[in-house]
Amino acid sequence: MSATQRWTEMIRAEHAQSDSMRKDEPPADSWSNSAQQFRADPRRTDDGLLNHLRQLVTPEQVVLDVGAGGGRLALPLALVAQKVIAVEPSPSMCRVLRETAAEFDVRNVDVVESGWLEAEVGQADVAICAHVLYVIQDIEAFVRKMERHAGLVLAVLYQAPPQSQVYRLWEPVHGVPRLPLPSLPEFLEVLEQLGVAPDVEVVRTERNRGYDSLETAKEQLARRLYVTPESPEMARLEALLPQVLEEKDGGFSIKGAIHLEPRVISWRPGA
Repeated sequence: MSATQRWTEMIRAEHAQSDSMRKDEPPADSWSNSAQQFRADPRRTDDGLLNHLRQLVTPEQVVLDVGAGGGRLALPLALVAQKVIAVEPSPSMCRVLRETAAEFDVRNVDVVESGWLEAEVGQADVAICAHVLYVIQDIEAFVRKMERHAGLVLAVLYQAPPQSQVYRLWEPVHGVPRLPLPSLPEFLEVLEQLGVAPDVEVVRTERNRGYDSLETAKEQLARRLYVTPESPEMARLEALLPQVLEEKDGGFSIKGAIHLEPRVISWRPGA
């Protein structure tokens, strides 16, 4: 099995497992209930990843943000670039991006409400894709299109899947291990298959303080585990929480959870 085939198969298997655990049909826009959480001040200076990316962009450059979400990167980078083209398929995320741009008077962002493979965009100097690739099944087409549209490609991934911290809870709650999404190791194998030899930089970030309370931890973990109230799975989760949570720095976190830090994978197409 090739690296791209393995990548696609991991996503399909994870999605199938998720679908088997869901009690309701997922909404058409999966971000509709959480998009507001991605609103952020474009002029903030306490974001390690953003500060790293700012150093890679110059005032004369056009930046392409693929999977821009609510604009957490697109809007700050627009303040240092000539223009940002923000491609985002979620209507609720696009709404947050536009509202935040208006609130902070950031005018040089073009929002393209579309999936990347369907998007019609012009050429850029830098293409950025941050924490999007984990669920992209046609990874080769996705990457190759980024290469065609920019002279420098930057992909941001964690060293493990974003939800990997809760993977250990799946078997005690559901009786089966969690099937993982691909992340950095698998992406580097994909790039090797595609003939790309990238640079990889670790961006050091502070450890997340976790959940504010036990009740918040239960609510958020139940959502990530597809557990519904008054179910046998909820009873198992409630019994499990005192064993797996620890109180630290004013919050609660999962014992032994790895600290996820962004990796910035960069390359110049054809180099």
